[in-house]
Amino acid sequence: MSLSFKLALRNLLHDRLRLIATIVGIVFSIVLVTVQVGVFVSFQRMATTMIDHASADLWVVPLGTKTFEDTTLLDDRIRLRALSVDGIAGAVPLVIGSAPWRLPNGGTTPIFVVGSDLKAAGLHPWNIVEGSLEMLEAGNAAAVDQLYFKRLGVSQLGDSGEIRGQKARVTLITKGIRSFMMPYVFTSLETARSYVGIEPAKATFFLLHLAPEADVENVRREVRAAISDAEVLIPDEFRSRSRNFWLFETGAGGALFIGVLLGVIVGTVIVAQTLYSSTKEHFSEFATLRAIGASSRYIYKVIIFQALISAVIGFSLATCVSLIIVKVTTDTPLPIVLTPLTILALFLLTVSMCVLSAISSIVQVMKIDPVVAFAR
Repeated sequence: MSLSFKLALRNLLHDRLRLIATIVGIVFSIVLVTVQVGVFVSFQRMATTMIDHASADLWVVPLGTKTFEDTTLLDDRIRLRALSVDGIAGAVPLVIGSAPWRLPNGGTTPIFVVGSDLKAAGLHPWNIVEGSLEMLEAGNAAAVDQLYFKRLGVSQLGDSGEIRGQKARVTLITKGIRSFMMPYVFTSLETARSYVGIEPAKATFFLLHLAPEADVENVRREVRAAISDAEVLIPDEFRSRSRNFWLFETGAGGALFIGVLLGVIVGTVIVAQTLYSSTKEHFSEFATLRAIGASSRYIYKVIIFQALISAVIGFSLATCVSLIIVKVTTDTPLPIVLTPLTILALFLLTVSMCVLSAISSIVQVMKIDPVVAFAR
């Protein structure tokens, strides 16, 4: 252990109450930033969750579609034209749309219906905890998520509500399929058309599957030439478009980003204030070091070591608190998401905040007149 590191550690431990105040400030700052970043990441994931879980090599979407929740319709003739293109092995219609769900007590709540061919590779419910996809093939069958039981007025398999005056019986239950708009309710293709109120020859999207060895870009160009009245997107392009819409065009993402930025600013100010106060308490000691000939570099190292020690301790405690928050919010409609990359970024942020805060202390320490040491 270097002498400068040992001195920095002893400076921190000399006044334990001051050290605790510093660590608490750092923990509060990092937890604040973690929550803001976690909400932002969670929002991003929910914006593309349906696209992520759909089985498709190419998406055929209405012109101008910006997000999965766009309910403009396509005619089935587009699907037939797509099937005529060499390299296309299948084209699965997908129907989505909002509808009112009537609760058993008579109230209503808006839902988002999602329906596709259950026997084909399309968009089916996942994270199934009760029931099966086969049970959704029955008439008026629906899949709902546990998170929205209370909102939909159901609690188990067999419970039911009404959608546009038609019975909707819960035959499948999922866990963790979230939406920041309305609860998703999965059904079969024909049932979805009935619930949403669209014609049998209409669909919202067509999910295209390529034949083995087919080149995605070549097939995409041919499909585009065959159906000029719709767009053909690869999944990554649709994800990016949907994410950009929700994050930047609706203003929701901007509000979250501002929250993250404010969290970083507030955190930096808190850390700077606490570390500066901690260093200020040892001005006489630093004056003594300068008086006995300690180099500026040595003093820099001591102060930065103090900041790094505080950063490591504070970050470790903040991570523990953040993991508890993640655990508590796991089964809520808006969970806090903490990924390994996020943890690494937060660690680097913590170190950066502490080092930048230490620099302000260094500036003040280097202004100390060594005579102060002899005056005391």
